[in-house]
Amino acid sequence: MTIARFKDLCVDVMCPSPMTAFWGRVIGLTSPADNPNVLVGDTPGKTIWINKVDEPRTVKQRVHLDVHTGAIADLEREGATVRSPISADRPWAVMEDPEGGEFCGLVRDTVPAYRLMELVVDSADPEAQARWWQGVVGGELGKAPDNAWYWLENVPGVPFPYWVFLPVPEPKTVKNRIHWDVTAPALQPVLDAGATLLRPKDQGIGWHVCADPEGNEFCLFLPPAEDA
Repeated sequence: MTIARFKDLCVDVMCPSPMTAFWGRVIGLTSPADNPNVLVGDTPGKTIWINKVDEPRTVKQRVHLDVHTGAIADLEREGATVRSPISADRPWAVMEDPEGGEFCGLVRDTVPAYRLMELVVDSADPEAQARWWQGVVGGELGKAPDNAWYWLENVPGVPFPYWVFLPVPEPKTVKNRIHWDVTAPALQPVLDAGATLLRPKDQGIGWHVCADPEGNEFCLFLPPAEDA
């Protein structure tokens, strides 16, 4: 039995308007006329909130997106830059968005309308992270043949195929520029599972800001009756 459900994604940027347009074109989402800094699709889980922040990206992003594309040149035409091209041992290109944030482009013969393939989270202990999030939001656990990295698939509410946890040697040092939101019937079971409450709901925000066991921020939304 899970204790929360995936809700949507959030991306911190310095200049919302061009970054909303960029990610909309790259992923295949649109912005409603009355809310130009949010991207929406045909299901609520595809929503991506583009949040303005004052601080620039200074370190490698600990959370990044992988996208389908017909050609790496297509991503370059949208404003992305190639950091590391496709190679014999790596069938994807490491890209940078217009503000320097990393993401990966995977070339496909047939490109779906919705092009977000996976959410990737750098982890000190990928197995523990994958199992923890599986316990919170559900899904099926997968692992690489050498057990080096793990993923979740068929997670309720998640519109992309894979939620991946990769091993890295470096610790988390700054607030993630990409995070996810969840909904839950109550806050306490999520905290009892091992989450940390960073900021409770207050007059400034209508949700609780939490962190997972490795410090990755996520926002937790409760039903109105529980938040009253």
